Amino acid sequence: MQFIRSFGSPSVEPRIDPMVRPFQRFTAQEASAGIVLLACTIVALAWANSPWSHSYHELWETHLKVGFADYVLDGTLHFWINDALMAVFFFVVGLEIKRAVLVGELASPKRAALPVVAAVGGMAIPAALYTMLNAGQDGAQGWGIPMATDIGFSLGVLALLGSRVPISLKVFLTAFAIADDIGAVAVIALFYTDELVWANLGVAVGFLAVLSALNWLGVRHAVVYAVFGLGVWLAFLTSGIHASIAGILVAATIPSSVRIDPREFVDHGRALLDRFERSIDRGDTEHTTIAQRGAVEELEQACMDVESPLQQLEHDLHSWVAFVVMPVFALANAGVTLDSGLLDALSGRVALGVLVGLVIGKQAGIFVFAWLAIRTGIATKPLGVSWKQIYGASWLGGIGFTMSIFITGLALDGEQLVAESKLAILISSLICGAVGWCIIRSGPRRTGGAGH
Repeated sequence: MQFIRSFGSPSVEPRIDPMVRPFQRFTAQEASAGIVLLACTIVALAWANSPWSHSYHELWETHLKVGFADYVLDGTLHFWINDALMAVFFFVVGLEIKRAVLVGELASPKRAALPVVAAVGGMAIPAALYTMLNAGQDGAQGWGIPMATDIGFSLGVLALLGSRVPISLKVFLTAFAIADDIGAVAVIALFYTDELVWANLGVAVGFLAVLSALNWLGVRHAVVYAVFGLGVWLAFLTSGIHASIAGILVAATIPSSVRIDPREFVDHGRALLDRFERSIDRGDTEHTTIAQRGAVEELEQACMDVESPLQQLEHDLHSWVAFVVMPVFALANAGVTLDSGLLDALSGRVALGVLVGLVIGKQAGIFVFAWLAIRTGIATKPLGVSWKQIYGASWLGGIGFTMSIFITGLALDGEQLVAESKLAILISSLICGAVGWCIIRSGPRRTGGAGH
């Protein structure tokens, strides 16, 4: 690329169903996204190993220029996907992290303890195993590759198990995957950064300060944040820090408060519906009156005011990321040529490090650290979840895929090492998904929705 200047059981009490449904919709969408992601991966592999493989590689090396006058960004399609589209992916990840910390699975130390400790184990052990196998070698910088968990694929496997999976297990898996994302972002920012251009980094900090001030002043319009967010991305792009970090930091500035509280919304909404009902003309039920339209518009505004910009953006963008950004990323990055030489290379240090890290390190790190956290009283075991199910979920944590492939591109130099790593990621993710599915499937089904 060139820059050119020319926890608990949710079904015991019906009254908490409304709190559970949004989470169930979230996991269902992630599950569907995992299926689409898998399909794109298969297409990429088939295309890259077909008689038309040259067209696969040529496509992603096609250059695309965006800009005007003397300010033009010139990059390949691969660049636009990995550095631009993935910034949107990281923006949504940032929104999910902020929501989880404020009101979700990581909102309190007690609720966050188990998934955070499990995530630490799931990052530290794989990184250590990879380092042991690659210390002093060309691929030594790839220690961050086996640290990642792909939440879409992991929840997709859980979805295949249906009633065998209590909602509290899905919450645990989602929470430690989010904590894992926080760790992955920190690793990218601190260890996979080129030489810094301090002037451009200062510009990025300035834009972030403006965004924070807009939040403090009560500005809530998404377009304003998009404009300054684009400035942050461009500044990071030329600062030496990977542009994906811009997405996380911009997400942190998005307002998370509502204009009206839920009780005020209920009272105001009922008053508007009463006004609407009083203005109904019994003789004409096919057309709305001016008074009715006014009530509807006020109700629409009330619906906007009772939801924060953070929630609105997460809801609006999540489908685009899940069903467009991530599948396109997989299509562009999962096309590994499976020739005999590459299969032999699975015995290479990088491939072994990734395989051992994801297959052995991930499940061992997550489960052992979770067990220690519960046994020492730091955390409590989720209600209705067995140790066997936690162990199965620990295996699902070894499905690295999207984040592992992304970090591969940052950590490794050389086409051969990158190809080795990607192949090892695909094989490891398949193994971890299959083993995790078998372990959880062999457990008892839930009875009566109690989560046991």
